[in-house]
Amino acid sequence: MEKYLVTSALTYANGKLHIGHIAGSYLNADIFVRYQRLIGNDVIYVGGSDDYGTPISLKAEEENVSPKDIVDKFNKSMRADLEGLNIQLDNFSGTSHPNHIKDSQDFFTNLYDAGYITKKNLKQFYDEKQNRFLSDRYVEGICPFCKADGARGDQCDSCGKLIDAMDLIEPKSKLSGEIPIIKDTIHWYLDLPKFEKELRDWLDTKTYWKDNVKNFVLSWLNEGLQARGITRDLNWGVPIPLENTEGKVLYVWFDAPIGYLSSTKEWAERIGEPDKWKDYWLNEETKMIHFLGKDNIPFHAIIWPAMLSKQKENFVLPHNVPANEFLNLEGQKMSTSRDWTVWVEDYLKYFDGEYLRYVLAVNAPETKDSDFSWEDFKMRINSELNNVLGNLANRTCVFANKYFDGLIKQPKAISELSQKTLNEVHDLALEVGKSYSNYNVRKATKQFMNIARIGNKYFDETQPWKKIKEDRDKASETLYVCLEILRVLSIVASPVIPKSMKILHDMINKGSVIAWNDLVKNSAEYSITNIERLFRKIEEKEVAEQLEILKKKQQDSIKEEVIIEHKPEIEYEDFMKLEFRIVKILEAEKVKKSNKLLKLKVNIGGEERTVIAGIGKNYQPEELIGKKVPMLINLKPRKVMGIESQAMILAAEEDGKLSILHPDKDVKEGSEIS
Repeated sequence: MEKYLVTSALTYANGKLHIGHIAGSYLNADIFVRYQRLIGNDVIYVGGSDDYGTPISLKAEEENVSPKDIVDKFNKSMRADLEGLNIQLDNFSGTSHPNHIKDSQDFFTNLYDAGYITKKNLKQFYDEKQNRFLSDRYVEGICPFCKADGARGDQCDSCGKLIDAMDLIEPKSKLSGEIPIIKDTIHWYLDLPKFEKELRDWLDTKTYWKDNVKNFVLSWLNEGLQARGITRDLNWGVPIPLENTEGKVLYVWFDAPIGYLSSTKEWAERIGEPDKWKDYWLNEETKMIHFLGKDNIPFHAIIWPAMLSKQKENFVLPHNVPANEFLNLEGQKMSTSRDWTVWVEDYLKYFDGEYLRYVLAVNAPETKDSDFSWEDFKMRINSELNNVLGNLANRTCVFANKYFDGLIKQPKAISELSQKTLNEVHDLALEVGKSYSNYNVRKATKQFMNIARIGNKYFDETQPWKKIKEDRDKASETLYVCLEILRVLSIVASPVIPKSMKILHDMINKGSVIAWNDLVKNSAEYSITNIERLFRKIEEKEVAEQLEILKKKQQDSIKEEVIIEHKPEIEYEDFMKLEFRIVKILEAEKVKKSNKLLKLKVNIGGEERTVIAGIGKNYQPEELIGKKVPMLINLKPRKVMGIESQAMILAAEEDGKLSILHPDKDVKEGSEIS
């Protein structure tokens, strides 16, 4: 018996789960675990939510709630989504659990004491308007590697490379939209170059890793490892276990994988065996398997092994990291910001979780990106689950019930064709097991569907509807062979579609336990009871509805193109008559009996004027004092609410909201704009 510790990548607790999360790490892990238990291995499967880091802080600020409120909300949502898809973890925790704080601080302390963590003085982006340092995702800009816009200050989603926020091109604060300044600060770094030789030697032993994973890791190593910052200036996170470090926390990529350990400890406590975690984490026989998407490869295949290797306890290192590529949607890259995805919560309102499990399994993005489309979803369910597997089950069981009262006994002897068919099925079933073992869910799913095809072909060739009139024993033989095939299917397909296969198993062999060892054990008889249709067809109108939902999402994400109506052209000489200058706002107050007018006193370089500006709905008087802004100053004065206005402020308007223009550098008041 082998021992496995299986994990799914922790998902940020700043949103719901979507089908990309399921295809990336959860489903393939669940299938692997189910298979290993079928063959009798000892497996524990843990995961949880990633509760710290800037994504959670940003979400909390957007919704004006505490980070803990966000974490609790989405951790609960994730649990419900996984339950709806019958994905069963032994423990689903979160990194804000008390266990995790202590474990993360212990990891830091052990690495620090061993000389693998160093302190650095560095420069960091700072938002003057918000009066705070900007940690990674609080800054966005252009990727320095692939030049994609919208890259975050920790990683580029387009090319997958990790980024130092300071390297971003045209950086902007996520909080204010302003260009941040640079200030000095102090942070702690994991000295990755010290691990390089060990990591290379360790990686050389991983000859069985998927090519896409190993190549990704090698590219990192070949570029040369760099010290990686492991702390941030945030209030939400695991406090650094050092003196005088208030306002600094361990960063998410450092503490997140430690969540697997703390989740296992939580499980051990929950079952009343608090030391049980050691059977997996400190046992050299344990195979630790990390299921994740390709964007998490460097953290689990480089940084995490390095962290584990220098702890006081002899933790096991990852045995395998079978990362998947990305899942696209209707030919486009999924994007949560554009709402271009299918949320699990929404999917479950319309369809059975089994159907999504099957479609994502048969189309798993194991070695390259794959695509989810609603038309393919319909085709797979109708043409494969219904017309192949479901049809074999229904026609066999209905026929047996009709002509044999549901009782089919093992024949004393079977034909050459029957034996050949059973041999073919048993051989293919063993291949399904090999595919599961090799993390090839896509191949395994296609293989067991081929077993169902073999069964239907055999049913058609033997024609029991004719034999029942001529030779009841031959008709019974056909049904027996088909029931044997269904029994095999109920075992080999159960990791992918467990609920349906349990129904099938009970229907043909009620009360027995599904076990892989039973594959080639012929049953003495079958007693058909409680015939159920395993699957339903997906209607065209249901697909049309889902496509319409996506269409609306796409339309909502694309801003309507504004057709600008230009004013009549003027001569250059007319423009030259206008005098624009930079002014400094000295005083500002609300105009009585008006909710949008402000009275401003401005300095135009030695001259003061009064200006009435209709910006009161967008600006408070106090926030304008001291600002330098452009104005048209040779406009003929006019009275507004009884007050003479002697210039006009310049502002941009979008959707009824006004934004005052301002120079990007400090300019002396009175400076002419040309």
